[in-house]
Amino acid sequence: MRIFALLFLFSLSIGAQAQQKTVAERLGYPKNTKLLIIHADDLGVSHSENEASIQALEKGAVNSGSIMVPCPWFPEIAAYATAHPNADLGLHLTLTAEWDPYKWGPVLHQQAKSLTTQKGFLPASVEELAKMASLQDVEQELHAQVERAKQFGVDPTHLDTHMGSVLASLDFLKIYIKLGHEYKVPVLLNRDIVNMFGAANFNGLLTDKDVMLDKIVMATPADYAKGMKNFYTGALTSLQPGLNCILLHAAYDNTEMQAVTIGHPDFGAAWRQADFDFFSSADCKKLLKDNAIQLVTWREIRDKLLR
Repeated sequence: MRIFALLFLFSLSIGAQAQQKTVAERLGYPKNTKLLIIHADDLGVSHSENEASIQALEKGAVNSGSIMVPCPWFPEIAAYATAHPNADLGLHLTLTAEWDPYKWGPVLHQQAKSLTTQKGFLPASVEELAKMASLQDVEQELHAQVERAKQFGVDPTHLDTHMGSVLASLDFLKIYIKLGHEYKVPVLLNRDIVNMFGAANFNGLLTDKDVMLDKIVMATPADYAKGMKNFYTGALTSLQPGLNCILLHAAYDNTEMQAVTIGHPDFGAAWRQADFDFFSSADCKKLLKDNAIQLVTWREIRDKLLR
């Protein structure tokens, strides 16, 4: 009995040590490594977005992206994902359609009635979504988006959320985390962001396999006004050890993207061109090297920690 008790205590000690490991250590890197995912959102929203994001993935510093399944240019990026199975592409779960007049509806169409406006589109804002959406429709629509992506040959490496829509309430967040567990993929989570959206007290929803980002970096309109090169240079030079993620939106400032984002200078066509320009530059690659930043992907996290 004494031997069994000692073995039991030893196993508890090993388990506690494992839980205390940083994400870097769990992935096989030194404890204080500066890990970074450079992540392009909104793939599928337009041909311009697809084209620029693919260019940044193949020749720039961008090493991850996420796809909006309900959007018009989804089939194009799904075909790319199928032809490039090693690309780190997840799903940008989509419950809103913010542009005007460029719109899209839910994958489930009229089956998700509480998610559609009178004109049949997803709502324009997270606030509107929170007021009108039923939990059942949210869960069924997000599940349908994953299944549609898989039907098109996409192997999602992770899940994240367009405009933070799955953080509109704690109940939405539960669905999001549950979906990640069901498909055995990491979901993008950061404590500060979740708290900002008001969906606090979610620790009980997580397992010991879930991964929490230490920091998410995304430019604001004020940052854009001061210049994207300045903002991203500062972000990379000040990056701290831990698991970090830069969220960007790469597209070309052409007539298509200008039409998509008309009336919305924030995150508009010029903004997206600036994102593309920086993360396709030699300066960006030099900053990564000079600051000893280790790029990692959601695929690596998924395959090493969740499967």
